Amino acid sequence: MNARQARDGLPPRQRLRAMFVIEIALAMSVLDGMIANIALPTIAAELRAAPANAIWVVNAYQLAVTVSLLPFASLGELRGYRRVFGWGLAVFTLGSLACALSHSLTALIASRILQGFGGAGIMSVNNALVRFVYPRDQLGRGVAINALVGAISSAIGPSVAAAILSVAPWQWLFAINVPLGGIALALIMGALPRTPVAHHRFDWLSAVMSAATFGMLITGIDNLRRLSVFVALELSGAAVAAALFVWRQLLLRCCRDLCWNLMARSPVESGYGVRQPGQMACQRVSGLGSASHRLCAL
Repeated sequence: MNARQARDGLPPRQRLRAMFVIEIALAMSVLDGMIANIALPTIAAELRAAPANAIWVVNAYQLAVTVSLLPFASLGELRGYRRVFGWGLAVFTLGSLACALSHSLTALIASRILQGFGGAGIMSVNNALVRFVYPRDQLGRGVAINALVGAISSAIGPSVAAAILSVAPWQWLFAINVPLGGIALALIMGALPRTPVAHHRFDWLSAVMSAATFGMLITGIDNLRRLSVFVALELSGAAVAAALFVWRQLLLRCCRDLCWNLMARSPVESGYGVRQPGQMACQRVSGLGSASHRLCAL
């Protein structure tokens, strides 16, 4: 291993452990988005639920993942990808246990929502973690392995569900995640690398706008089978939230570009003593980290 590789990525043995943890968590989160479809008739019959209500066993997971994926990715940048991944895996494992112990449709849907938030924590940062596991000149290999595991997990989901249901009740579709999640959690601290963090504030307003956009859009589309004023309001609200979200991102980008232009002036023009307050203001407005501003000031 040359000097550049030693500073970039993990040693080969630790790299294997890290990828083992990442891929186990990714496979579980992707599989759980697929296997519940096969078990819906069985779950609906056992819990005495109408098919229109039982579909929320699937929808709840997918909705929770969709609305929280972008906010968790941003949170990983601020708090560290390993931390978000670890908490996501812990929440996912806890949600899986809750699903296995559920005795009513309401409890199962609530557990699936919890499981979905955990799955979003895993899926939002797993590719970012791969960047710190593999050296730059091998990054394509790591991303390809990640994509392959995700694709295979999605493809075999129905077969895995059918195999489990042929020998065990539907609760085992979720209970099987508990020991696998426990193994991955036990290995996280020693396997996954620490990653640098950004120092700007978390954009709560953008996170709420993003969640509102996808949440109202998905529920509105799901309710299209019964057209009503409420459905129209959901879809209209999704469109408005999406427009506000895009407008805010464009505004932040303009502020960021303006700050970069201001910071790019020579020290003779602006002076270091005068520039520092401007750096802090630009950092708060544009969301750039302090390291980026120091690089810009050079």
